[in-house]
Amino acid sequence: EVQLVESGGGLVQDGGSLRLSCAASGFTFDGSAIGWFRQAPGKEREGVSCISNNDGSTAYADSVKGRFTISSDNAKNTVYLQMNSLKPEDTAVYYCAAAGYGLEYDLLMSKYEYTYWGQGTQVTVSS
Repeated sequence: EVQLVESGGGLVQDGGSLRLSCAASGFTFDGSAIGWFRQAPGKEREGVSCISNNDGSTAYADSVKGRFTISSDNAKNTVYLQMNSLKPEDTAVYYCAAAGYGLEYDLLMSKYEYTYWGQGTQVTVSS
């Protein structure tokens, strides 16, 4: 079965850093779009950063550009999200998602294009 397992969340202070990991299995990892999405209480799930493992292209939400970096290690079937200069407004449950196949760049950040979802990892940034 397809599995996406997130790890690396936790509690950090304003300005701190975390690195999230998403370990994937059960599908062709290097042929799939992989994304990080987040959801805060009472808010809709939104795209944070996504990567196309076909060609390595990446996309970021405007709110995290310059602070977050997505990367992929195909040998380990793992995607990472390095989060620096964290702000309280980054507080949310962060989910890893996979389409299971490649996506057009314009669709990379669309949650509706992703078939498989992890259980999420909590990120809390204190002020």
